Amino acid sequence: MASNNIKNVYLRLIGYLSRYKRFVFAGYVAMISASLINLLLPQVVKNAIDQGLAEGNMGSILRSSLLILLIAAVRGLAAFGQRYCGEWLTYRVAYDLRKDFFDSIQSVPISFHDVAHTGDLMSRATSDTAETERFVGMGLMDLGSVIILSVGVCVAMFYESTYLAWLSIGPILLVLVLSVRFAGRVRPMFKAVQEQMGILSTRMQESMTGITVVKSFARETHEFETFERENESWFRKRYRGILEWGTYWPLFGFALASSVFILLWFGGPQTIDGTVSVGSLFAMVWYVLMLNGPSQRLGFLVNLAATAGASATRVFSIIDADAEETAASGSIALEHVNGEVVFDNVCFGYRPGHNIVNDISFRVSAGQTVALVGPTGSGKSTIINLIPRLYNTTDGRILIDKVNINDMSLNGLRKHVGAVMQDIFLFSTSIRDNIAYGVGDASDEEIVEVAKAANAHEFILKFRDGYNTLVGERGVSLSGGQKQRVAIARALLRNPAILLLDDSTSSVDTETEYQIQQALRMLMRGRTTFIIAHRLLTLKEADQIIVLESGNIIELGTHEELLANKGSYRNLYDLQLRSQEEFQYDPE
Repeated sequence: MASNNIKNVYLRLIGYLSRYKRFVFAGYVAMISASLINLLLPQVVKNAIDQGLAEGNMGSILRSSLLILLIAAVRGLAAFGQRYCGEWLTYRVAYDLRKDFFDSIQSVPISFHDVAHTGDLMSRATSDTAETERFVGMGLMDLGSVIILSVGVCVAMFYESTYLAWLSIGPILLVLVLSVRFAGRVRPMFKAVQEQMGILSTRMQESMTGITVVKSFARETHEFETFERENESWFRKRYRGILEWGTYWPLFGFALASSVFILLWFGGPQTIDGTVSVGSLFAMVWYVLMLNGPSQRLGFLVNLAATAGASATRVFSIIDADAEETAASGSIALEHVNGEVVFDNVCFGYRPGHNIVNDISFRVSAGQTVALVGPTGSGKSTIINLIPRLYNTTDGRILIDKVNINDMSLNGLRKHVGAVMQDIFLFSTSIRDNIAYGVGDASDEEIVEVAKAANAHEFILKFRDGYNTLVGERGVSLSGGQKQRVAIARALLRNPAILLLDDSTSSVDTETEYQIQQALRMLMRGRTTFIIAHRLLTLKEADQIIVLESGNIIELGTHEELLANKGSYRNLYDLQLRSQEEFQYDPE
């Protein structure tokens, strides 16, 4: 089974080459030509020795000299064609691999990213792809050149002297056997090296992303030690591969030296007694020596092939990951959505048999606001994530305007759903590009209009570059409140019928909180809104409040109705929310 998987990996890599038949044909014709032309040189020199030097024929020597120059010129042209096409194929396949990899990363469901490590994915996209591209283009062509030259040398040697060829071919075959054995031994070693590089990249990415936490807790030494441990593990695995390579490499050279020894030991007497000409013996020695460079390259190329196979396996495992658009996805694309949402006995669990939410049923009329409250782990975020199908329900159904969302195309569904969550993500581009992210053809006037509605216009203009200000990685140059308002403007521009919000503003000052709340009111106007509520004012203004506990709805109603019930909501109000009534922010 393992050998079939290895074979399939290499066949898939060759499949990438088959997209560019013209370059493959030209490159391999040039490679074959350059390899076969090399075989002519010993024959030309043989004639120069036997017919020129031995007989004192200067004409024959001159013709041989000119022929060598012509062969060198033709071989140079062929070598240029081989190198040009090989390098072009190398980087074109790299382009295709990275494109397929990135497309797959964008297409897989969010559950894939829940368990994947960003550092490992980056290692596969860069290090593994680089190892693969080196082999599939120029490396594979060089390997073909070595094989053709080796076969050609064996044929030429039998042409010169069958007896001497049989005696000296054993070490050459030994090189082939050693190469195959070497490939089988180093491939799993280099697969382990690439996997460890993924772990190392993950460790580095997490440490850099969390550098503030590291320094706040003075854990630099711990990070040094953790990284050193993983780095040392990478070195040990890499060293085992190098040691294997170093063990086999001298054997290749020794085997060829043995062939030369055999030729001189047994061919020398035949040359002295005239059975074999001096030119023929010289040609056979040259043929064997011609394999010296290729035999050394063979070790490198086999190593490269083994590394590429291991790396390609890691790359293809991502490319082959199940895409989000499954057979269960429908093709209905609603042009207009009023915003009525119905949950009908909805269940969901990240693992089979372990539901996070159970039998959730409620109805929200178009334009209503629904507040979700409950302790951590009660299922609030899960319910919100089910609406745009970031996760698919395991049972029950969700209807939007009486249409099952499983019957809608994902793009058709998500263009009607907008989100502004507590963990705001901004791309490291300009403020303008971040606001226009969901609407690529938005005009400057539209962007300014939604920024004003989101109370973001004034602070944007205070930057020297205004809307062209670069926000840095994850929006690092903006404050938390500024990032939220940019995200609100982004959602306003998208103009969704259904809105998903987390209204947590605990990390901002009261003035910023007021500006954010005013922007949220503008955003929520006329839209069906699901909001994870943390503020009493939000709960009071909600048309429905859903109280969750352990993935179940335990109460449902308005603020006044739930207070009158004197249940869980009333307890929550008394413990956490009543104090909010003691302070009301007055913008005046």
